[in-house]
Amino acid sequence: MQQAPIIHEIENRYKREDLPEFRVGDTVRVSIKVVEGTRERLQDFEGVVIRRRGMGINENFTVRRIASHGIGVERTFLVNSPRIDNLKLIRTGKVRQATLYYLRGRTGKSARIKERR
Repeated sequence: MQQAPIIHEIENRYKREDLPEFRVGDTVRVSIKVVEGTRERLQDFEGVVIRRRGMGINENFTVRRIASHGIGVERTFLVNSPRIDNLKLIRTGKVRQATLYYLRGRTGKSARIKERR
């Protein structure tokens, strides 16, 4: 499907180039700007990327981490969001699937992902 030139121009204006290349299975640390009243602070969310969706300006990714007491927490981020201050690649994972939904039902050793070298 061909995009209109005006849409392509707007997408290029908001596209972020400062984020590293990452894919599904990688462990990332996302620094998010959180506004509390009049103050703004950074909050880190570290976990495994379990999916990437969309394209262009609408591209997003979901990160899953294990919180206290073994409860899994998933959070979805827009790749081009101004709320994302920094994205750091912690380790690269070796996976063969586009979405890692199977991690939701696993804990401990079976939830581990091999590192890509």
